[in-house]
Amino acid sequence: MKTFVLDTNVLLHDPFAVFRFQENSIIIPITVIEEVDRFKKDMNETGRNARQISRYLDDLRQRGSLSSGVSLDSGGTVRVALFNEEIRRLIPPELNEQRADNRILAIALDARSKSGKVPVILVTKDTNLRIKADAVGLKAEDYESDKVSIEELYTGFAQVDVSPETVDRFYGQGWAETDESLMPNQYVVLKDAGNPSHTALAKYVAAQKRVVPVAKIGKEGIWSIHPRNREQTCALDALLDDSIKLVTLVGKAGTGKTLLAIAAGLHKTAEESVFNRLLVSRPVFPMGKDLGFLPGDIEEKLAPWMQPIFDNVELLLSGHEAEKRHSRGYRELMAMGILEIEPLTYIRGRSIPNQFLIVDEAQNLTPHEIKTIVTRAGDGTKVILTGDPYQIDNPYVDSSSNGLTYLVERFKGQEIAAHITMMKGERSALAELAANLL
Repeated sequence: MKTFVLDTNVLLHDPFAVFRFQENSIIIPITVIEEVDRFKKDMNETGRNARQISRYLDDLRQRGSLSSGVSLDSGGTVRVALFNEEIRRLIPPELNEQRADNRILAIALDARSKSGKVPVILVTKDTNLRIKADAVGLKAEDYESDKVSIEELYTGFAQVDVSPETVDRFYGQGWAETDESLMPNQYVVLKDAGNPSHTALAKYVAAQKRVVPVAKIGKEGIWSIHPRNREQTCALDALLDDSIKLVTLVGKAGTGKTLLAIAAGLHKTAEESVFNRLLVSRPVFPMGKDLGFLPGDIEEKLAPWMQPIFDNVELLLSGHEAEKRHSRGYRELMAMGILEIEPLTYIRGRSIPNQFLIVDEAQNLTPHEIKTIVTRAGDGTKVILTGDPYQIDNPYVDSSSNGLTYLVERFKGQEIAAHITMMKGERSALAELAANLL
């Protein structure tokens, strides 16, 4: 049995947090309620979470007094703690008593003084508040219900040592059985234990319980793009496989995540007509922020955010032109309805059927925002999410708590999903060196 004191950022990150502590007791400082109230009118994700936690607490209020404590279905309790003169004296003189963080800290100290042998833990996503808590001898933890260790993140690859005959049989008959425990659509290097150069690259098909070759790219490539390494080969295989409806590409800058995704999308949309439209989007950070403060029409407002997408499309189109093929500028593709580029700001409530949807820079999204996006996919739609968990601009998530890594971990056992971690940069020698050294 433990007592957890929740900070405001925990509830704004996950409004369902009060129900995730099982049979333990939860204390919500009244200061937290005041801070939540300030966010309730915001039209972004934080505002929606603020309104949701207020509704949850109001429902709990119907069961009993929040000041005394309300029983939860899990067996625990939740209580709203007031800040009074007695608690004010617990704030160390070095700290400003008007600061909300310091008042929350004082309520946690008061709870500890009255808890007896029951451990009291302050739960906050604020690093500095955890440091303050440690300085005054109070145990503090980060909120980790949806965290995924980046070091242990599913890579989408495996290496299996096999006999020379198995490698030869794989090349001869186009498949091989394996006793290894593999994930659906996991990419596998079949390696001859006695000859390291005798290998085969394959993909595990769970329904058949066998590994099959990855798709071969012809000499013309995919919109003039040819994979330069193993990870890019596997990424194109997943992107071009119509049976795989969700593809996640994780890797550092310059590994080709966005370029490969757009090339595959143009190929499937403009050439094979498998999808009605290629829809490319990326967070206009912060997600949900109104764009009205920028001058110009919607296209001019989006230009600074979407320029990396335009650059990739123009690169692919220039490759077509170099091969004497019909080349169309991205504006013409957009006018023809083949390509659509828009922010994620307006995606809530939409249904997106039969489209090739690419979400770039997905590491800046929260798990709830990722859910909002993926659940927009209608019948026949394929969703691609790309990002680098080490390049996060959103101050409310990190490499372990962002929506992209959360999605990878949750979908790794699903037959309609594939994931590839891309390691080798191919943008340029300078870009690769900078990504590794800086």
